[in-house]
Amino acid sequence: MARKSSALVTNRRAGRDYEIVDTLEAGLVLTGTEVKSIRAGHANLTDSYCRVDDHEVFMIDAHISKYSHGNLHNHEPLRPRKLLLHGREIARLKKATEQKGFTVVPLRLYLRRGLIKAQIGIARGKRQYDKRSDIAARDAQRNLDRVMKQYRS
Repeated sequence: MARKSSALVTNRRAGRDYEIVDTLEAGLVLTGTEVKSIRAGHANLTDSYCRVDDHEVFMIDAHISKYSHGNLHNHEPLRPRKLLLHGREIARLKKATEQKGFTVVPLRLYLRRGLIKAQIGIARGKRQYDKRSDIAARDAQRNLDRVMKQYRS
């Protein structure tokens, strides 16, 4: 039976600022202190993005705090981290980022069979009116749920 993987860190801002078109799972090249810090939940993906350079993909501006019990060999919190993907996936990301208005953003970090994986998404930036319509739809759904709950009881 497959165990469901739970997110260690999520990028909640990505869903609000971007329309996610497609998602991929990628491995990460991390040091030991980074793994321990992520497992403790001390990471932030809010302003991070992914960049394709020479058939390699890097996660930029992902903040992984220094490990509290680390020594002088502790990691840099904002260093670029390499993502592990297949060649055809990298080509797909490169093609998507070359189109106007698309970017690649990390959505969450999670454990899969003891390894830390990143879910990345090909995303299109939302305009201000898109964000307002999403908020209005969410409020309408919340009101509808509230009325239905009162009706049932």
